Amino acid sequence: MRPLDRSSPMPLWAQLESELRRRLDSGEFDDGAFPTDLELTEVYGVSRHTVREAVRQLNKTGVLKRERGRGTVVNRAEFEQTLGTLYSLFQSVESAGVEQTSEVLNLDVVADSAAASHLGLSDDTPLVLLARLRKAGGVPLAIDRAWIPKSIGEPLLAVDWTHTALYTELANAGAAVPNQGWERLTPIVPSAADRALLGLRANDAAFYLERLGSRNDQPIEWRTTVIRGDRYRFVTDWSTGGSSALRPSAA
Repeated sequence: MRPLDRSSPMPLWAQLESELRRRLDSGEFDDGAFPTDLELTEVYGVSRHTVREAVRQLNKTGVLKRERGRGTVVNRAEFEQTLGTLYSLFQSVESAGVEQTSEVLNLDVVADSAAASHLGLSDDTPLVLLARLRKAGGVPLAIDRAWIPKSIGEPLLAVDWTHTALYTELANAGAAVPNQGWERLTPIVPSAADRALLGLRANDAAFYLERLGSRNDQPIEWRTTVIRGDRYRFVTDWSTGGSSALRPSAA
C-alpha cells in the first residue's frame, strides 16, 4: 500500500483511484474480494466521500461492481459474447452499459500478403488496414486489426474512429457489410508490444480471434483481435438434438 500525498494538487479521490487500480493490476484482489468503504477510509485515512468517489470511478470503468449482499467486488470478466454469431465488440461492450472507445494505431493503405491470401486476392492487392486499441470505460480491452480491399474500404480512411463500429461505417458509406463467415478462437500469451498496449503482465493470457467476413460468399474482411482474457469471455448455447464434431484446422 502506498500513502496518499496530501500536498499534491491531485484530488485525494483521484489519488486513491490510481492507488486502488495499481493494487488491482498487481493481482492483489485476484480472489474477487475487495475492501469495504469503511476499511478503505481507515486504511488511507480519508473521508467516506473520498472513498465513494474513487470506487464510483472504478465502477464506471467496469473494473469493480456492487453486488447485493456482497458489497463491492472485482469484476474480472465484465463482457460475454455468444459464439456462433457475427458479433460487434462495440455493441457487446455498450450493451453492458460501458462506453467503448477506440484509439487508432494504424489507418492506411497497405499490401499484406497474409491478409490478401485469406481474402483470395493477389499479394499486391491494396488493402485498407484499420488497427485500433479498443477500450471499455477507458480501460484497454482489445487490439483489433482489420484488412479490407481498398475498393470497398477506401471511405474508412476519413472516419473518426473514437466511438463507432466498423460495420456501421461500412454501411454508412454504402459499402458491402459481412453477413457470414468463420471465426477461430485461440488462447495465447500476447507479444510484448501487445501486452504493453493492453496493460497485461508477462504471463497473462489473452484470446486471439481470427475472422474471415464475407458478403454472400465473397470474402471482404480479414480481421485479427487480441482480447484480454480477464475482461472478456465467450459462451455458447446448446440443445439436445444438435450435433458438433472436431474438424481439421482452417487454412
